[in-house]
Amino acid sequence: MSISSALSAGVSGMAANATRLANISDNIANSGTYGYKRVNTEFESMVINQSRGTGIYTAGGVRATTTRTVDQRGNLVTTSNPLDLAISGRGMLPVTTIGQVGSQPAGAQDLTMTRTGSFSPDSRGILRSNSGLVLLGWPANADGTVPDQPRDGVAGLEPIMISASQTAANPTTQVSLGINLPANDSIGGSVGDPREMDVQYFGNLGNSESLAISFTPDVSAAAGTRSNSWTMEIRDSAITDDPATAADEALIGSYTLEFNDSQTGGGTLANVTTISGGAYDPATGELSVNVAGGPISIDIGRYGDSSGMTQLSSAFSPANATRNGSPVGNLVGLEVDETGLLQATYDTGFTQTLYQIPLVDVPNPNGLIALDNQTYRISPDSGAFYLWDAGDGPTGAVVGYAREASNTDVAAELTDLIQTQRAYSSNAKVIQTVDEMLQETTNLKR
Repeated sequence: MSISSALSAGVSGMAANATRLANISDNIANSGTYGYKRVNTEFESMVINQSRGTGIYTAGGVRATTTRTVDQRGNLVTTSNPLDLAISGRGMLPVTTIGQVGSQPAGAQDLTMTRTGSFSPDSRGILRSNSGLVLLGWPANADGTVPDQPRDGVAGLEPIMISASQTAANPTTQVSLGINLPANDSIGGSVGDPREMDVQYFGNLGNSESLAISFTPDVSAAAGTRSNSWTMEIRDSAITDDPATAADEALIGSYTLEFNDSQTGGGTLANVTTISGGAYDPATGELSVNVAGGPISIDIGRYGDSSGMTQLSSAFSPANATRNGSPVGNLVGLEVDETGLLQATYDTGFTQTLYQIPLVDVPNPNGLIALDNQTYRISPDSGAFYLWDAGDGPTGAVVGYAREASNTDVAAELTDLIQTQRAYSSNAKVIQTVDEMLQETTNLKR
C-alpha cells in the first residue's frame, strides 16, 4: 500500500544521501592529494508504474550513482624536483606497480595510468614514486633516437632504469673552420711556409685525439702576383704509419682551396678541388674525412660565404675553429622535456636522450576504473587506449618540476554537505511520520 511505499522511499532517500555523504567526505579528505579526481554523486528516481485513474500511487524512491570527473583537470603546482611530472592538457602517464616489475615477461605488465607523479631512482635505479608506481617508457638508441613502437599495445614499454654511476661519451662528428688565411702569403716569391693548426676531437670511446691541419700557399705565380690558392692537408693523430712517432700522422684528406679576389666577393671561397679524401659539397660547404673512429664532416663554408674560411689581408686565426662532442662524462641530472623525452645531462655538458615517455589516451576518460594512488585502468566504458607522443593528437605536453593538484573545490563540497545533511534529515522525518501514521492505524483496534 502507499504508506508502506512512502516508508521504502524514505529509506532509499537516506541511503542515497548517505552515499553522497561518503563521496563528499572522500572529496574533502583528498582535497590536498596530488592528482585526485573528485567523485560526483547524482540521484535518479525510481518509478513504479500504476494503472491510470486508480487513485493509488506507489512511491519508488531514489538511487544514487557515482562518477569520477577524470577529464576535469586540476591546477599545476610547481616543485623543485625535475622528475615531478604533470600533463598540461589531455593524456596520462603510463605506470605499473613495483611488484610487477621483473615478475612477468617484458611488456606483459598490467598497464595503469596516472595524471601526475613524483619519481626518483630507487636502489635498483628504477624510476618510481613513494607509493610504488614505476614509470614506463620506450628506450632510445645509442644515438638518442627512439625506434618506432606499437601504439595500441604495451609490448615496447619498459620500466625506466637509470644508473647513478652512468657515464657517456659524445664522439665528434662535426668540425667548423671559420678561420682566415693571410692573403699576402700567397704572393709569388713569398716564403710559402705552411700555416698549421690542431683541432681536438673526441673518439667513440671518449678518447681525445686531434686533427693536424696545414695550409700551404701557392707561391709559384710571378713575383708580386697573388695566386689566391692554398693546399689544405688534414692528418689524424689516431692513425699513424709508425706508432713509435707521433709525427708520422696519416694523411686523411688533401684539398686545393681557391679564393675570390673580386670587388663583390673578395676573400671568400671560389673553388675547392679534392686531391684525396672525401669530396667537398658546395651545397653545404662541408667535406667529409674518415678518422680512426669514423667519418667527420668539416665545414669550411660555401662558395661566396663570408662566414666560412676566408683569405684576407689579416692575420692567421686558428682559434676560430669549433667542434661538437665531449669526453667521458658522469651523470649529473635528469629532466623530461615537453615532448616526453627523458634526457640525461653529464658534467661535460653533453645531453643524451635515454627514454621517451608516451602519453596514454582513451575516448572516454570518465569511464576508466579508479584504483589506489590516483591510478586508473582501462574498462569497456573507457574504450581502448592509444599511446601518443606528448603534444601530438589530442594530448598535451609533459611538464617537469610540476604536480597536478586535486580538482576538489572544498567550498562547493561543504555546500553540498549542508544540502545532504538537510536532505537526510528530511528523509528521516518522512520515516518518523510514516511510523506515527502506522501507530494511528494500530490504535484503531483499541
